[in-house]
Amino acid sequence: MSADPDRKPQSRRGGMGRYVIALAPLAVFAIIAGAAGKMLYDQDVHGKNVSDIPSALLGTRAPSLSLPALEGSDLPALTDTAIQGRLTLVNVFASWCVPCRDEHPILKELAKDPRLTIVGINYKDRNDNALRFLGELGNPYSAIGVDPNGKAAIDWGVYGIPESYLVGPDGTILYKKVGPFDPISLKEGLMPAIEKALASS
Repeated sequence: MSADPDRKPQSRRGGMGRYVIALAPLAVFAIIAGAAGKMLYDQDVHGKNVSDIPSALLGTRAPSLSLPALEGSDLPALTDTAIQGRLTLVNVFASWCVPCRDEHPILKELAKDPRLTIVGINYKDRNDNALRFLGELGNPYSAIGVDPNGKAAIDWGVYGIPESYLVGPDGTILYKKVGPFDPISLKEGLMPAIEKALASS
């Protein structure tokens, strides 16, 4: 009896299917690795981190501040008066922002520096969650303004939170940081900007 001519090719197709299934995890890994590599490249463009790319607002007057207070915090509203005549760090934060939680201890340490005032813009957050965040981690801010719809953040050119702006006593934006502060960005970015601002004033 002669063999069925269709049987052998079918067996090969089945074997091929097994190879495809076996190679699928490797293909998925390659895709993920490629995406991760692109992210790293995007974050490190020619040796410069995206978070260090200068803002168009640097050297210009800070947008006007007129934000309502965070109810229940016993802190004043965030207005131009809260930062006028002071070297101020304006920090945009939210309780749902994980990197905000990571940088918060650094902000608390900075708040001990009498040369600097720290104020917060609470971005698209729920009032009770923001209060819980501050109750758990502490409060480095002398004033907090609530920005529920993100309008103030748009005015400031916020790229992604946390984001911070060093504003001189005359209202000029001197320095911008996208993303959380860490010891390196503190040492190489913010602190030199603070020292330079104090020396010039």
